Amino acid sequence: MKHLKFVNHRIDEYALQVTYDPATDNGKVIFNLTLIKEEDRIYAVDIIHQSHKAGICVSDRMLITDAGEQIGDKTIPTGYCGIVTMCSITLDAILLRNGIPINPIGGGLLEIKDHVPRRFTSLIRYDATTIDPTQVMIDQGSTGISGVIQSGNGSILANIRESHMAAEPLLYEILDLFGTVGFTGILDVGRPNRPMFGVPVTTNYQGIVMIGGANPVAAFIESGRWAETTAMKGLIPVSRLVHIDDIE
Repeated sequence: MKHLKFVNHRIDEYALQVTYDPATDNGKVIFNLTLIKEEDRIYAVDIIHQSHKAGICVSDRMLITDAGEQIGDKTIPTGYCGIVTMCSITLDAILLRNGIPINPIGGGLLEIKDHVPRRFTSLIRYDATTIDPTQVMIDQGSTGISGVIQSGNGSILANIRESHMAAEPLLYEILDLFGTVGFTGILDVGRPNRPMFGVPVTTNYQGIVMIGGANPVAAFIESGRWAETTAMKGLIPVSRLVHIDDIE
């Protein structure tokens, strides 16, 4: 029998398994997996490119797999293809592995107005759920990503964690490395003891807000097309992912 695990405990477990090193751009990252019908592939590719152009992808790399391919413990069934996106929780795992005291707080919907992030309108704490908040928001149809792509107004998937202020120099060092390898989903780093987009942080900590990895998939689902998404599905070598500009 499979035991229930709160998401914050799953993040801790992944921290022991993620091997990605932004300095070498090698190793395994956490991924989300979405199944879509093969007939919707062209539309999905278009949405992925639009999402990337709008700046709401966590990374400039992902993967679209064919039927029969193995992704983690999942074989893509006949008549379907798989969309593999990097999960932003990869950042939490790498920060923890580098000895940075960090507390993943939760994920939810971040309001965007005139292309500027304003506030979290919904948030589910990782220590209070066994289902990834990203998956909950997608399943509920709560996102407004198409509006962000088209006009810069709507809501996107995002998440927040907090890091101890004493680790700030090392934190920025690692975040700068991420920027050089196309990990573009870092929205903002807050000031110590100050709320971020309406979410309070612990005393002597500062917030870090990131774009959710499944935003392109959520935009696809908003069109009414069928998809089955599993957040934090497993680990994949980053070398298997390709640049979004090369996805056709």
